[in-house]
Amino acid sequence: MRTRYREIAAYTTRDSSEIRELMHPGVHGNRQQSLAEAIIQPGQQTLLHRHRISEELYHVTRGTGLMTLAGETLDIAVGDTVLIPPGTAHGVTATGSEALHLLCCCSPAYDHGDTELL
Repeated sequence: MRTRYREIAAYTTRDSSEIRELMHPGVHGNRQQSLAEAIIQPGQQTLLHRHRISEELYHVTRGTGLMTLAGETLDIAVGDTVLIPPGTAHGVTATGSEALHLLCCCSPAYDHGDTELL
């Protein structure tokens, strides 16, 4: 299975980030995980939230930001990868002059119902 970025429509998730589901079981037939790109515009932030079941990995591909993770604040930049264990409160703010782009891998796959806003 292959997806093409230009053919994937973006949508807004419960945490207020713009998302493109690059690979998701509900659409593409994979089974154990999902891969998405999140884009946060300069000066914008996602809502603090957690996922009860999914473990997430965030990998920064463009821009800079601040990540709130379990009450700690981390500077994030291109090349950084952050582990977000299930149940951990987190959110991201884009701090640079360009949008912050993150690859988000969730296992099990992302599910709106698993997102709890805090």
